[in-house]
Amino acid sequence: MLPNTGKLAGCTVFITGASRGIGKAIALKAAKDGANIVIAAKTAQAHPKLAGTIYSAAEEIKAAGGKALPCVVDVRDEQQISSAVEKAVEKFGGIDILVNNASAISLTNTLETPTKKVDLMMNINTRGTYLTSKACIPYLKKSKIAHILNLSPPLNLNPLWFKQHCAYTIAKYGMSMCVLGMAEEFKGEIAVNALWPKTAIYTAAMDMLGGSGIESQCRKVDIIADAAYCIFKKPKSFTGNFIIDENILKEEGIKNFDVYAITPGHPLLPDFFLDEQPVIVTKEPATHGALPELKEEEAQPPPKPRSGAVEGTFRIVKDSLSDDIVKATQAIYQFELSGEDGGTWFLDLKSKGGNVGYGEPSDRADVVMSMSTDDFVKMFSGKLKPTIAFMSGRLKIKGNMALAIKLEKLMNQMNARL
Repeated sequence: MLPNTGKLAGCTVFITGASRGIGKAIALKAAKDGANIVIAAKTAQAHPKLAGTIYSAAEEIKAAGGKALPCVVDVRDEQQISSAVEKAVEKFGGIDILVNNASAISLTNTLETPTKKVDLMMNINTRGTYLTSKACIPYLKKSKIAHILNLSPPLNLNPLWFKQHCAYTIAKYGMSMCVLGMAEEFKGEIAVNALWPKTAIYTAAMDMLGGSGIESQCRKVDIIADAAYCIFKKPKSFTGNFIIDENILKEEGIKNFDVYAITPGHPLLPDFFLDEQPVIVTKEPATHGALPELKEEEAQPPPKPRSGAVEGTFRIVKDSLSDDIVKATQAIYQFELSGEDGGTWFLDLKSKGGNVGYGEPSDRADVVMSMSTDDFVKMFSGKLKPTIAFMSGRLKIKGNMALAIKLEKLMNQMNARL
């Protein structure tokens, strides 16, 4: 972990989406220096599934050694942004750092993304970042520190990152384009940078999306907080950078990244928009069910599909089904498999006791997955993570993404039998 230096003592940090997760972690790191934190977030009342409000975050910030100003802010509302900025300046005398962390996500393709979801992502991610920056810039220009940090990815134009979730990518890249433009526009006055994790980061939202067990493949929010702290220590001349958390911490001399892992030594999920795999921090990855490196696997000729392997896999899956699994999943999956022993198959986890079979399910599938027969068998035997397959383009998904991710938990339970 990166030690605090006290450099941010008395500085005012305005953070959107700071009531929980990454935003709160950055706030707490700065608070340990004695910083003033403006918590600009929507959650004034406790969410039934997500812990944390702007008021509970304020108490934690005070306990950590900082001062806090909780403000109810929906970044889609320009008036709420302006009001929070005015309150921050009135209470603390200015704004030194802005962190644009608030974001919305829907990992759905073009035909599966409702207009309401498109508007939500565009208005929170791109427009919200732009408007919050615009409101803070007059005060940032007066600061000796003067940093804007957007939690957004490098502008990777590989079509892989557009084809599965085009709207989300456009909205997220809009935040990154704010970095590109504003860094140049305010060069010498304000440092404007982007920060993005190399791996999945474990938050309550990730728990909801990925289900129980996803945490072992993630790092803690602390790695983002430490990386952000590194950036805030840099001069205004450090601007226009698209920073990966692990890389900047290596430059700071951090060598042991096990301290950031939820489960040290376990293979980690790479984050979106990065073409490289994260370093798997383990000497013996095979003992943790580690996956082969994607680049190595793609460089080798594809293995010959095993005759009858899909049928055998479904037979074992059927034997593993129970009412408890059905009750916990409540979804129908359809598999479009190419190659030997392929065709259309289904896994019904809605009907009593569950069912599997060849052909289309009797009721409409919630999720349709398309892949090769060989990758299907690898997925169900634990040799290929569905998330990795999806992000590398080997698995195409239509339908409810949350239910698709839920299937990974079921696969983990069956690995020992396959």
